[in-house]
Amino acid sequence: MENSKGVFIDLKDKTAIVTGGSLGIGAGIAVKLAACGANVAVNYRKHREEAELVAEHVRQHGGKALVYKADISSFADAAAMVEKVLEVFGGIDILVNNAGINWDGVIWKMTEEQWDTVVNINLKGYFNFIRAVAPLFREQKSGKLVNITSINGLRGKFGQSNYAATKAGIIGLTKTVARELGKYGVNVNAVAPGLIETDMMKNADEVVRRKAMEEIILKRFGQTEDVANLVAFLSSDLACHITGEVIKVDGGQYI
Repeated sequence: MENSKGVFIDLKDKTAIVTGGSLGIGAGIAVKLAACGANVAVNYRKHREEAELVAEHVRQHGGKALVYKADISSFADAAAMVEKVLEVFGGIDILVNNAGINWDGVIWKMTEEQWDTVVNINLKGYFNFIRAVAPLFREQKSGKLVNITSINGLRGKFGQSNYAATKAGIIGLTKTVARELGKYGVNVNAVAPGLIETDMMKNADEVVRRKAMEEIILKRFGQTEDVANLVAFLSSDLACHITGEVIKVDGGQYI
């Protein structure tokens, strides 16, 4: 992919896994990586038709695509998907951990189920896939790992103790894995979006949207491509000397 200033992001012949790649930010990332030359394995849990559509977009960009159903909170499912990608593509170069959910509630009303479900998907799910690819990345002495977190993991958010805790945990996980895999030539970074205008967010309550806009300095909601552009950069050799970082994509919302 070459932008108007001539900066070229080259992911030709690279293979990427994108968890939660059927919708929203994950779908945008999968298509962007393909536009840069990568083959992409699209993970989904419920939305097979949408995942197949993303795979078709990947193919339209000239990449190979694999659609794979896996519950990321399952250690076995994550390992099985990684094995399938290795079987189909012969290697893995990039892992983008993106899949996540929110199930909001103030702390004095939050149930154990709400807490456990969000933690198992948002945090354990990231561990599961990192654990599955880490031996490969270590052995081949290369790899790019990008974890999608949130500005709410940096600042907290009323009514989202479970979600914010997982996103903060992802930041700690990112920095630790960066330390552990750095000597093997593996880059590990996190991207922290603010409010991104996915289909779900477009249907959000107008009060929520208005309050978010009041926080955003650039006075526009982020687009999935804003996140995908950064992920593509971090997945490329242009970012070969960047690791352990948490980079916000929020139009100044965190400030």
